[in-house]
Amino acid sequence: MPWLQLKAHVAPEQAELLEELLLDEGATAIGFQDAHDDPVFEPERGTTPLWQDTVVTGLYDDLEGIDAMLSRIEAAWSEQLPGEPCPPIEYELLADRDWEREWMEDFTPLQMGERLWIVPSWHEPPESDAVNLVLDPGLAFGTGTHPTTALCLEWLDGLSVSGQLADQQVLDIGCGSGILAIAALKLGAAHADGTDIDPQALQASRENAERNHITEDTLALYYPEQLPVQQYPIVTANILAGPLVELAPTIAGHVAPGGKLALSGILANQADEVMQAYQALGLNMAPPETREGWVRLTGQRDG
Repeated sequence: MPWLQLKAHVAPEQAELLEELLLDEGATAIGFQDAHDDPVFEPERGTTPLWQDTVVTGLYDDLEGIDAMLSRIEAAWSEQLPGEPCPPIEYELLADRDWEREWMEDFTPLQMGERLWIVPSWHEPPESDAVNLVLDPGLAFGTGTHPTTALCLEWLDGLSVSGQLADQQVLDIGCGSGILAIAALKLGAAHADGTDIDPQALQASRENAERNHITEDTLALYYPEQLPVQQYPIVTANILAGPLVELAPTIAGHVAPGGKLALSGILANQADEVMQAYQALGLNMAPPETREGWVRLTGQRDG
């Protein structure tokens, strides 16, 4: 059965209204896309940022009465925003396809460094004797596909290959999906603590840990205010440049003497500011590692 897709370009402050109107007409799914492929950086906490030119789409399984539907949407828009013209709404028929299978085929195992693989649950590990981390793609938290996550995973893999990760205590700040903490444990770390402000992130970390047979004794998860006051030999923080600078005293304070630090979520033009913040706190920072405009910074505290 074909599907009917409605699509319109709106300003970010209008996206929620159009979403409501499409849902009122029985949309089975709503999507938001960036019309110009412009990334959104440094969102404020508690907000859902959208692009300056946002494409809102609605998907329908009822192909009848499209003209009447568009008229109702335009009338409701004018009632909600008097004097503001309703954006042009395009529509097209989409052939029926196995969307779930096509989506799954887009994600294949990813190798991170020499030993580590990120493997979706529906794939067999490419190398059964490698370090395989089972993690499915998600919408909100890191799965290894973004350069910032990949750079941190490769750093952890390098520490493991050189023996520097073995039996160490690890702290992951802004743990998200738990991918870095879980990877560190599978690569040989003795224990990891993860912290995040988002309860959904902590839940995702718990579920991913269970999927990878990581117990609560091995991976402990905390809100920031609950985190034990201690130092760690290995610290990671893959968040954003603004919070990395703001939280620099806290993050640097968790790095033990001789301990190593990896920071990411940083754009290339933000690297100097972040480096200076941590150098001022006694960390010896290495030159940035850059990929696709994103940067990983690493440092070490004197022993």
